Amino acid sequence: MQPEQAPITGEEGEGDLKSPFEALVQFYHAFNHRDMKKMADNWAQTGEIAMDNPLGGIRRGWSEIKPVYERIFNGPSRVYVEYYDYTIHETPEMFYAVGRERGYFRVADNELKLAIRTSRIFRKIDNRWKQVHHHGSIDAPELLAQYRAAVLNVEK
Repeated sequence: MQPEQAPITGEEGEGDLKSPFEALVQFYHAFNHRDMKKMADNWAQTGEIAMDNPLGGIRRGWSEIKPVYERIFNGPSRVYVEYYDYTIHETPEMFYAVGRERGYFRVADNELKLAIRTSRIFRKIDNRWKQVHHHGSIDAPELLAQYRAAVLNVEK
């Protein structure tokens, strides 16, 4: 399987959300447009879901994951990411996508380029794909340190 290099940005059009690609488009549209309603629709609303990211640690259940997105969407920083170099692995009841995100974290005139390894797992619930797990990692220790420092400065 060859990784897909054309990025998913969220501008591709979501369709009926019955394909893995459309579920990923919905996520990136929600994220890049700071759309909390669409983000909530993308995630399964159960206590079984989990998110593990470079800054937030492990969050379990929508009640812990939602505040992470609210902080990103409602804060003074702008974060943009697109998904590329990814593969999608599908069964009738679930799929997972493994790839990379690139983008930026911007506050005022300061911008930090992001490079994140990202995997997402979706389950079919009521004939629609719903996200149940996300994991993101920043490989470069210097970038991770810069990102942490930038986010902490914004949250002060």
